[in-house]
Parts: sequence; C-alpha cells; structure tokens
Amino acid sequence: MANTILVIEDDADLQQLLKEYLGGFGYTVHSEGEPEAGLNAFKSLSPDVLILDVMLPGMNGFEVCRRIRQTSQVPIIMLTARGDVMDRVAGLELGADDYLPKPFEPRELVARIQSILRRSQNTTINEIGEFGPLRIDFEARAVVLDGEDIGLTTNEFNALAILARTPGKIFSRDDLMQELRGLDSDSFNRSIDITMSRIRQKLGDDPKVPTYIKTVWGTGYVFIGRGSVDG
Repeated sequence: MANTILVIEDDADLQQLLKEYLGGFGYTVHSEGEPEAGLNAFKSLSPDVLILDVMLPGMNGFEVCRRIRQTSQVPIIMLTARGDVMDRVAGLELGADDYLPKPFEPRELVARIQSILRRSQNTTINEIGEFGPLRIDFEARAVVLDGEDIGLTTNEFNALAILARTPGKIFSRDDLMQELRGLDSDSFNRSIDITMSRIRQKLGDDPKVPTYIKTVWGTGYVFIGRGSVDG
C-alpha cells in the first residue's frame, strides 16, 4: 500500500510540483493551502508523513505542529526559510522530525521522506530494552516509563533507540545526524541537542545528574541506563 503524504503549503505552484514529483515515487499526496483545512485533512487522512510550511496564512506552521503533537507522533518535515536557524530551532522544539530550507531540490525531500519512513517502519522482532522503570519496545516503537507511554516522536524514538541499543557507547553528534537522516546534512548540529533535550524532558532525566542519557562534552551522547536489551 502506498504511503500517504499530506502537504500543508500555501504556494499553489509548489503544491502542484510536490504532488506530481512525489506521486512519481509512488506516494499518495494530498495538499492543502489553509492551516485549518490542513488540520481537518490530517484528521481524516491519518497520513504517514506531514510536510508543513512555516509561513502559512492565518496560523503559522509552528502552531499547526503544536496542535498535531497534542494527539499524534506522525513524522513531520517542516519547510523553513533558507538560513533562518530560529525557524529550525522552533520547529524542532515543538516536535518536528526534520526540516528542509527553501528553496530545495525535490529529490532531497524524497530522500528525507524515504529515510524517515524507513526508520519509522523498521522493526526488530522481540527486542526489548529493560532499564529499571524504563522499558523500550523496539518492535512496537514504544517507550514506557513507570507504566506510562511517554509519547516520543519518530525522530526522538530513533535517537533514543540508537543510544539504548548499545549502552556505554559514545555517539558523536555527527554519528547521530548520519544515523537519523541517513544522508549528509548541514552543520546544524544543534538539532541533535534539541532532540536530546526533548527526550530528557519526557524521561524526566536531569542532564546534570542523568539516569539515562549523559552528555559527553565536546563529543556527543551516551546511554548509561542500567539494564539490558534482550532479543
């Protein structure tokens, strides 16, 4: 079955281009130019990926992202103004999984979609991580802390899974960028720090006295949770 992609973008020409180009790769593409119409379409379609522009009429993409994150962890790729780092920071802090500065090559967008879908659909049969009150089900892509699902986004789950599968191994920011996106990215390594900060917030993990994720200053991150991964 073809993956469904919802595009919320008010540029009609770009809408049409993405419909035709992404459709050529076998995706079912639906587009909306108004935020409210986009939110309604999201509820009815339950898309596999959302492509969301920051600059929208009436309600910006950040607010749309915030509303969607209240009920869904669907992968979100935000389209931002080239060079506007604050747009990227704001989107990632709200839970966007990736960003792409405008103007962009459509083939790069396809690569990012393929990467995010591959990682969101990748499973490892019967692989479970148990770290005290933290339980990571790699097959179901669920993270439970004290019996409650903490609701990680696709990108957040992937980042935690990379670390938790090999406790004690230090991953640099570049390592994590490559693992998460599967392609060369720009030098916006702050995106990794933002992702780790969001994971820590959901885990209730104090970065000064961490239980699960430790920052290795000048290098990257390491998972220090006590327990094991059984597969």
